[in-house]
Formats: sequence, C-alpha cells, structure tokens
Amino acid sequence: MAALKSEAGSAGNPATLTPPDNSGLERFKEIVAQPVLASFIAGGVAGAVSRTVVSPLERLKILFQIQSVGRTEYKMPVHKALAKMWREEGWRGFMAGNGTNCIRIVPYSAVQFGAYNFYKRFFEETPGAQLGPYKRLFCGGLAGITSVTFTYPLDIVRTRLSIQSASFEALKDRTSQKLPGMWGILVSMYKNEGGFTALYRGIVPTVAGVAPYVGLNFMTYEIMRTQFTPEGQKDPDAIGKLAAGAVSGAVAQTCTYPFDVLRRRFQINTMSGMGYQYSGIWDAIQMIVKTEGVRGLYKGIVPNLLKVAPSMASSWLSFEFTRDFVMGKRRSGFL
Repeated sequence: MAALKSEAGSAGNPATLTPPDNSGLERFKEIVAQPVLASFIAGGVAGAVSRTVVSPLERLKILFQIQSVGRTEYKMPVHKALAKMWREEGWRGFMAGNGTNCIRIVPYSAVQFGAYNFYKRFFEETPGAQLGPYKRLFCGGLAGITSVTFTYPLDIVRTRLSIQSASFEALKDRTSQKLPGMWGILVSMYKNEGGFTALYRGIVPTVAGVAPYVGLNFMTYEIMRTQFTPEGQKDPDAIGKLAAGAVSGAVAQTCTYPFDVLRRRFQINTMSGMGYQYSGIWDAIQMIVKTEGVRGLYKGIVPNLLKVAPSMASSWLSFEFTRDFVMGKRRSGFL
C-alpha cells in the first residue's frame, strides 16, 4: 500500500510532469535556425566548397582575361594552358590565390545568401511565400551589391595573387623575388596606389556585372529547382539540385561576362608591367574592342563556362545541405 502511494506521489510530482527548460544548446539552435542567419551560415560553406572545387579553372580564367595585345603566354586551348600551369608551378599553381579567394568568398557568399533572404521579406505577401521571377531578380541584384561592397578589397588581392607568379614576360623580373602575400599586397596598394580608393578600384563595373549576375542566378535557380522536383514532392533530389545550380550559373555568367573582364582589367589597371591605362568604363570598352575585337570582351569565357557548372552546382547543393542541417525540422519551405 505504501509502495502504491509512493508511486502515485511520484507520478504526480510537478518536477516529473513539467518539461525541462531549454538548455543553452537548444536556445543556440533556435537562434541559428532563423532563416536569414541559417542562409548566412550555409552561404559561407557553399562559397568555400564551390571555389575550391574549381580553383584551377578560376585562376586560368583570370590569366586569360588580363592578356592584352602582345601578350600570348596563355594564348592556347584550355587543356594546354592547364598543363603549362602544372609544369611551371605544380599544384601550388592550381591553387594560387585560392586561400585568399576562400577568405573572400566565405563572407561574400554568406552575405549574399543572407541578404537575399533578408530582402525577400520586404516583397513577400505572407511570410515564407514564394516570389515571382522579377522580384527574385531584384532581390538577388540587391544581395549582389551588398556582398560586393563588403568584400571587394579581397577580390582585388585575389586577382593579383593569381597572376603575380604566372609566366608573363613583363613580370619575369619578379619571379626571383619573394612574392608578397595577401596582407603585403593590401598594404602596398594602400601606400603606393592611392590609399583607400585603390582597394575599391574597378568596383563600378563589378557592381554593374554582379547585380544582374546574382539576380539571374537566384531567379533561374528557383525556377529550375521546381522543374527538377518530381511531381508530388517538395524538393528535388541531390542530382536535381546539382542540375538546377549548373543551369542557373551558366545562364547568369553568359549574360554578364563582359563586366567580369572589365572588372579584372580595372583591378590591375595600375599594376606595373601590365600596360593598362583605362580612364573609365567606356574608354576600356572602346580600347578592348579596338585592339582585341569584340571577342576581347569574352576572353576566358571557355574556362569560365567549364568551371561555372561544377562551381554553382556544388555551391547550391552545399548551401541547401548546410541550411537544412542548421534549420532541421524548423525549415518549413524553400528559402
């Protein structure tokens, strides 16, 4: 009898019936599962993964882009240029500038994905509602501008790190010297090339290209994502996400590629040995078309298109995987 009473008392104990308070870990999970923050974290992971996967092609694209008339060191098919890079510089040549690129791309991609989901809130009819194509395009454009503004100096440094060890004739006298790293280039540009404004040289054509690129990328991906989703399911499988990312990247890059060439040219406009002296965007376009033809505006597009499919495919897949992991059951729909 006493035992039964004891059991009844135990069952009615408030401490037993009341659920325990959320632990610090649970509260942390609730915070990071907020849509904008979850997208910020997942975007950083996606950027690092996608850039590392295609680092050799990314560097080769830059080397193609900065070649003007009279420089033919890398005027050759992609496979031969990659072989040349490997012979002369080895694995380090394939990865040249990738460390800085990852340092840049993690905050860049994080801000881009986070900003996109932040701006979407102002255009949703109801929380979590899907947007139309033009609203996606506009929100993506704003996200691109935001991310570029925050991380642009690192983009210039990445470009210079990518070319300073390449076998351009005008740069050969430097190959015997110890090449500066990321911080050394930043300090040198600030001291010798015009102070703070030197760190943002070329940002106008960059923004002009990045805004439509990011907008097209987000818009196309969300459209293609629905096309690769099997009927009756909410999400596509991994292959469908990879395919949607590859298509979105190819469309966005092809439409905005000339702006990327202009960005690279302006980033090394004052770098000794390269010979560029453009006074503005229109002057650069005229000079490139006059001396290199219209094809000059598309230099490097072949390795760029070869890299954009695996880059964007791995980026979107990494983003969705990481975001779903961070949000867990709290995810109610596609962000």
